Amino acid sequence: MNPKAKLYLAATPIGNYDDITLRVLNTLRSADLIICEELKPARRLLSHFDINKELIQLNEHNEKDTAPIVIEKLKQGISAALISDCGTPLFSDPGHYLVEQCIAAEIEVIPLPGASSLMPALIGSGFDFEKFYYYGWLSPKKEIRRKELNKLKSINEVIVILDTPYRLKTLLADVVKIFGNEQKMVLAYKLTMESEKFYRGSVNKILSIAEKEDLKGEFVLLIDNANRGYRKS
Repeated sequence: MNPKAKLYLAATPIGNYDDITLRVLNTLRSADLIICEELKPARRLLSHFDINKELIQLNEHNEKDTAPIVIEKLKQGISAALISDCGTPLFSDPGHYLVEQCIAAEIEVIPLPGASSLMPALIGSGFDFEKFYYYGWLSPKKEIRRKELNKLKSINEVIVILDTPYRLKTLLADVVKIFGNEQKMVLAYKLTMESEKFYRGSVNKILSIAEKEDLKGEFVLLIDNANRGYRKS
């Protein structure tokens, strides 16, 4: 295999472009090819940093078809950077199959650390999270989602959940139904943006705020099912 063939997994900002790392920026500028989840947000990001590169779109709909094309290009000795719409690639985003195929083809895979929603949400929550349970995305189907929440109720840790902005209030209502009105939680809302905010308290209180303020934005939900409360020094 050509030793120059490399796939970089480049973490990009989740809201604030200033969060991009120098290493990621230098990689995007030097890579021969950039593989992106969607073209529009990729072009917006690259234009912001005055980067003009060949783009190949790879997402959940076309990854199995696109990965072999990328592999063939990499075998020719090029370097490519994989980015998602925002945050760390493969973290609730496409790219797993491509990475699997690169490893099988003995193409070097190099992760570049950077922004993700998980760590800012945890460290800003105030919870004791030395141990936590990351569940990620719940099902969009109501009955399945409630079954998932019922299973999570038996896990005595800080539980981390993601979902789309338009399901925030529905999700909070389901958490009330499964965990009860007084379940302690934190809603990490619009992380890294100017309007970033942490809503802390009972799920019933946060649901009332979400309904009153009609909250619609990216979020991470943290449920303190361990009942350890806030970290003590």
